[in-house]
Amino acid sequence: MPRDNKPKQEDSGGSWLTTYGDMMTLLLCFFVLLYSFSSIDAEKFQMMMEGLQGKLGVLTGGKTIVEGALIDTGFDAQNPSFREFNNLQGRISNYIEQEGLADDISLEITDRGLTIHFTGKVLFDLGQADIKASAHQILNKMAGFIEGLDNEIVVEGHTDNWPISNSKFPSNWELSTTRATNVIRYFIENNGIDPIRLSAAGYSKYKPLVDNDTEDHRARNRRVDLIILRLDEEEGMINE
Repeated sequence: MPRDNKPKQEDSGGSWLTTYGDMMTLLLCFFVLLYSFSSIDAEKFQMMMEGLQGKLGVLTGGKTIVEGALIDTGFDAQNPSFREFNNLQGRISNYIEQEGLADDISLEITDRGLTIHFTGKVLFDLGQADIKASAHQILNKMAGFIEGLDNEIVVEGHTDNWPISNSKFPSNWELSTTRATNVIRYFIENNGIDPIRLSAAGYSKYKPLVDNDTEDHRARNRRVDLIILRLDEEEGMINE
């Protein structure tokens, strides 16, 4: 008999079963996730999402006032110190809204603690380091928020990238540092804040919130940051 030299075709019927099985497994995982989401605690989910937004830099600059509780690294939502810290954030937020200061003051939760961003114009005239008279009431109010705390306070001065050079401020380093120092002195001399809790730093143009590519962006970078340090952050600084 003549021999059939044609190669035998392999049975490929099992290939579609593998694909089908993978698809069913993925669908099962999908519905399990949907079920888990449907039963999640809504408040805890919101806290988690707000915490992630802060970590990923979504809440940057501008009006970063967050009224909800945030989960941050090292914070325990059940800890009394956390609740006190979160309550402080809410009270400052209410003050900002009531006084219509949202364009000039914003809040941000970071690993270090609660940062209060003051635009340069709300505290100082352009290129100057003397605190404006109109800013005294604002600083007095902030002193009232922090005077009863045990947390240490850091005040940081920042500028935009426009150079400055005169007999008083040879560079932006001196301007940013003097602004921070003047805020510290105001708290000590006018509000009786314990100097041991306070420190000042100036960063010139080197820690901008946004690029210095427009006038609005430069205005945001010209700022003073008041940071209420977390208590565990202070301990870490001491241990270093």
